[in-house]
Amino acid sequence: MMMYEAKVFLTAVRFFTRIPVPSSLEYNQEMLNRSLKYLPLIGWLIGGIGAGVFYGTTYLFPLPVRILLSMTATLLMTGAFHEDGFADVCDGFGGGWNKEEILKIMKDSRIGSFGTIGILMMLLSKFVLLTSILPAHIPFVMIAAHSVSRFAAVSLVYTHRYVDHQDSKSKPVGTRISFPELMISAVFGVIPMVWMHSLYFLMLLVPVFLAKGLLARYFNRWIGGYTGDCLGATQQVTEVIFYLAYTGMVKSGF
Repeated sequence: MMMYEAKVFLTAVRFFTRIPVPSSLEYNQEMLNRSLKYLPLIGWLIGGIGAGVFYGTTYLFPLPVRILLSMTATLLMTGAFHEDGFADVCDGFGGGWNKEEILKIMKDSRIGSFGTIGILMMLLSKFVLLTSILPAHIPFVMIAAHSVSRFAAVSLVYTHRYVDHQDSKSKPVGTRISFPELMISAVFGVIPMVWMHSLYFLMLLVPVFLAKGLLARYFNRWIGGYTGDCLGATQQVTEVIFYLAYTGMVKSGF
């Protein structure tokens, strides 16, 4: 059982990061589906790498440079996997007028003006929001944001239907998760928030899942469910919402 779960976790590492795994690792759709519960744990890993770079450059560079380097590290570790999905969603939903057009645009490997503007604003938002957080808190907030936002994406798999569009350029994606697996994912998603300097910050889950619900409703209205790109977009948007809500709570005196 432990060996099987290790393989499931490594499947998550293979598909959601650029971290090397044994080439002998078997792949099938069921294994990929089961690996979804570990996506928030991947958030610990990616956020932790970003936090490590931030800490490691403390005495070398000023704060903005440290944040930029930590963001770059997370992008390299994931191959901009979720950012690419967000850009595709911007292009598809920005340029398409019906389900068929939206799906056709999203599977195009080229990035358009909506995607370019969207990804630039997304990265800029992360940078500006992180620079507004106390440096001592940034690593913990970063890990929590990466974890919670990935759980938000996983929850979309549970609550909505996968929309299959053939000839997609995207990697295979998990399309099913059971309730017990969702609860495991929830535990992995929320635990990093306990490390933050106040349990009041558990309230950040409210705006995060409100944003997830609005996105899910929007996706469902236009294409009848979600795609892999929609999951990436959900992760990106809820990560920014987490940072935004955090800075708002701190500004309010929490």
